[in-house]
Amino acid sequence: ARDKQYSPSQIGGFVLTKMKETAESYIGSQVKNAVVTVPAYFNDSQRQATKDAGQIAGLNVLRVINEPTAAALAYGMDKSEDKIIAVYDLGGGTFDISILEIQKGVFEVKATNGDTFLGGEDFDNTIVNYLVKEFKREQGLDLTKDNMAMQRLREAAEKAKTELSSSLQTDINLPYITADQSGPKHLNLKLTRSKLESLCEELINRTLKPCEKCLQDAGVSRSDIGDVILVGGMTRMPKVAETVKKIFGRSPSKAVNPDEAVAIGAAIQGGVLAGEVKDILLLDVTPLSLGIETLGGVFTKLIPRNTTIPTKKSQVFSTAADGQTQVEIKVCQGEREM
Repeated sequence: ARDKQYSPSQIGGFVLTKMKETAESYIGSQVKNAVVTVPAYFNDSQRQATKDAGQIAGLNVLRVINEPTAAALAYGMDKSEDKIIAVYDLGGGTFDISILEIQKGVFEVKATNGDTFLGGEDFDNTIVNYLVKEFKREQGLDLTKDNMAMQRLREAAEKAKTELSSSLQTDINLPYITADQSGPKHLNLKLTRSKLESLCEELINRTLKPCEKCLQDAGVSRSDIGDVILVGGMTRMPKVAETVKKIFGRSPSKAVNPDEAVAIGAAIQGGVLAGEVKDILLLDVTPLSLGIETLGGVFTKLIPRNTTIPTKKSQVFSTAADGQTQVEIKVCQGEREM
């Protein structure tokens, strides 16, 4: 931006700085500490980058918690009954699914899964690609080479996607989108909800496998799930809610606001850390397996995924050759064997 390169942590720092300023102007005092939420399937380096963003913004990050877990806190804070819940979190850039057991103020994560490369942005891109294709078919012009036109298309795609959550059809009108020798060109197109659903069907179906895997890892069947919570703006899409109903065999709960639940949960966790909220215990898990690289580039897992944290594990290893005076230990995170 403006001939400068920024790291993800710096961009995150700008966002958190703005949020810090907004909070300070609202409460009328300085904000020093924060609880920051991240997608449950983030790896260690992504979590560290988030902490760095907090430091850049001048915040002392007390705790980094998973977004589905935070949403579960918001849901279960005022509920006394024991139950197992699923949190389906489809946001702007990531997808997470977590299964938790709530018992007398104890929030225990049984399993978590997800896709850090699936979110609302992918739905926007799918609509943009469709608009580009339709415009090329009608006008014979390729809009992908025009940055200004592509930006207008992205904005129109997001607006259309949002409108189709509450209406069955929307008009996309972009006058003077581009021009050629014959003069200016306009884009006028009707987009229906059914067309959007058919365009995005593959993306929605990508959430099925992580959900099935999460149920399997948690050792529960879908009939054991007492409630399903939807988190993230993309869950407002009717087809997404319909898919969730098919996966878990029950309609999603409307007990929490998809946009606010995570922030409320983070605030509750902040209250716990400050000693203002009592009788709440959060037991989270490591989303990915942890281990070390051994001879031949093999990943030897020490702590399997979905292990409750904090935890520790010890194992004795021998050196690759006799008489070695030093070893280099590579700590790995993930599920691949090599």
